[in-house]
Amino acid sequence: MVHYLRIRRIFPFPFPKIFPPTKHGNSPFATFTIRTPNANPNLEAVPSSFPFHSPQTPHLVPTNNLTSKHPAAPSLDKSPACHQNNLNDIISSNKIITSYIRSGDLNSALRVFTNMTVKTTVTWNAILAGYSRKPGKIIQAQKLFDQIPEKDTVSYNIMLGYYVQNSEMETAWSFFNSMPVKDTASWNTMISGFAQNGAMGKARELFLAMPEKNSVTWSAMVSGFVECGALELAEEFFEFATEKSVVTWTAMISGYMKFRKIEKAERLFREMPVKNLVTWNAMISGYVENCRAEDGLKLFRIMLRNGIRPNHSSLSSVLLGCSELSALLLGKQVHQLVCKSLLGHDTTAATSLISMYCKCGVLDDAWKLFLETNRKDVVSWNAMISGYAQHGAGVRALHLFEEMRSEGIRPDWITFVAVLSACNHTGMVGIGIRYFDSMVKDYGVEPRPDHYSCMVDLLGRAGKLVEAVDLIKKAPFKPHSAIFGTLLGACRIHKNLEIAEFAAQNLLNLDPKSAAGYVQLANVYAAMNKWDCVARVRRSMKDNKVIKTPGYSWIEIKSTVHEFRSGDRVHPELASIHEKLNELEKKMKLAGYVPDLEFALHDVGEEQKEQLLLRHSEKLAIAFGLIKTPYGTPIRVFKNLRICGDCHRAIKYISAIERREIIIRDTVRFHHFKDGGCSCGDYW
Repeated sequence: MVHYLRIRRIFPFPFPKIFPPTKHGNSPFATFTIRTPNANPNLEAVPSSFPFHSPQTPHLVPTNNLTSKHPAAPSLDKSPACHQNNLNDIISSNKIITSYIRSGDLNSALRVFTNMTVKTTVTWNAILAGYSRKPGKIIQAQKLFDQIPEKDTVSYNIMLGYYVQNSEMETAWSFFNSMPVKDTASWNTMISGFAQNGAMGKARELFLAMPEKNSVTWSAMVSGFVECGALELAEEFFEFATEKSVVTWTAMISGYMKFRKIEKAERLFREMPVKNLVTWNAMISGYVENCRAEDGLKLFRIMLRNGIRPNHSSLSSVLLGCSELSALLLGKQVHQLVCKSLLGHDTTAATSLISMYCKCGVLDDAWKLFLETNRKDVVSWNAMISGYAQHGAGVRALHLFEEMRSEGIRPDWITFVAVLSACNHTGMVGIGIRYFDSMVKDYGVEPRPDHYSCMVDLLGRAGKLVEAVDLIKKAPFKPHSAIFGTLLGACRIHKNLEIAEFAAQNLLNLDPKSAAGYVQLANVYAAMNKWDCVARVRRSMKDNKVIKTPGYSWIEIKSTVHEFRSGDRVHPELASIHEKLNELEKKMKLAGYVPDLEFALHDVGEEQKEQLLLRHSEKLAIAFGLIKTPYGTPIRVFKNLRICGDCHRAIKYISAIERREIIIRDTVRFHHFKDGGCSCGDYW
């Protein structure tokens, strides 16, 4: 492996002018697929296989050199009129070939090419570029390249790009070294290939040897270092870049977002002289992926105000943000944007919308959109099956899975996560085990950690904790922390202290800073009134500087998201919220509600425990929703932790007293409360 030199040792110039053609000629490289960059410093990277004009000259031969189909073809120099007519015919034919190639119709282009009596190098290059757009045509492309009578730099660049695109890196390297003339696009093709393959040592060597660099070169290096995790080197190359295109800036912003350096990404975004849609998308998706969806949605609104039209990538990120925040109103506005744009009939856009509606608790709209989607792929089916599973409609989810199979859509590993989740949320243990066993046997899908987590949850909820532990021990991989976290949650439900301690110990061994491990174990002890053990766990958390994620709930009212924490003291309308809760408490107790003090996880008196339970974040959000929304409309509340048993019981009473449908989404699933019951059937 080539040692990375710090870039401060590389500079100042000059660089070596010649790269030895045989020094690394036999080096093996892994395979990959890239899009080869053009040499134009003012544009974003485009395929160097673009056949019609190269921004770098000279050509090896003039591009208007003519080749005759027949050896006996008449001389074009004898008659100026004839010469002009022939040139017009050639130019016309070249334009037709170009049009066919751009539309992906190689066969029609070949028919025109074959019927041409005289061809220029441009003609040959156009057909070669047509082959380069078709994966698996490398042998035909090689034969055509060999037949070109007078190859120019574009010919060589197209062939070089095709080798790289087809993962023929050793062949590409040998071909590059044999090229009689290399222009900037040739060097960029190889550098980008090595960079995107993670071979940054080779990319850097070639970068140092490259005679003249442009913005594409710098972009390739910055992007490559970002992708391989060398953010510091990416920063240094960005700092010393003599030409920074919008692509270079955007690559660095993406790198900062990838490594959670959000403030640095924001600074670069502000400083950029020119931004394009990809730049805005990088910021929006970066915010969403870094759990700052609200900032992403704000930036999206600014982007629209600046007159920038979103594409599928923008809308997908925004819809994901809407899903995370449960911002249904904005999600519906994005739906309108999709319908008005060219993406109205796009399967991927429709799938993003289906997922958004499912995660915002509007299953009926998701289903309607699913039915209206003409071309459903496996991702579309997965989104809808998963939506039904999340909402506890397990039977409907499994029926949809069988319908998917009858439509000839082959399930993937994500499909089975949704199917097992559907079994999990409805307690269909036997059916879930059969589906799990059929994955490899019937579908060739190897179980992943996510499938094992679903199965541990399925068995754990059903009280089959010993079977869950056995499954973990038989897993063909080292269990990850989520599996033990799932087991620990089941132990709390069934009050199994021995397995809880086993699960907690394994969880904390894998992730010593896991607040969930400490909290879940403390909850098990609290449920069994072992307050000395609860205190010991909390001391251990403090000693290890583990910070518990506070529980909170939120509700969207007129496009504004209101957030509540348990025992909230800051919301401006707390007085009216508490008044509403006190009123509800009296009515609930008259109807038979008894607070479940097991879920007041503090060693205090019963009256204080009741007050703590009454001030849980989901109850505060529901009371606020009852005050602020019209009578009869559903209330949608979202929570960052699992809903507690007392809140679940209380909300059933509230739904009956207030005659409202109340929809709660916690970290596990959706609960639809109506007329005193819940869609989960008290199994969650």
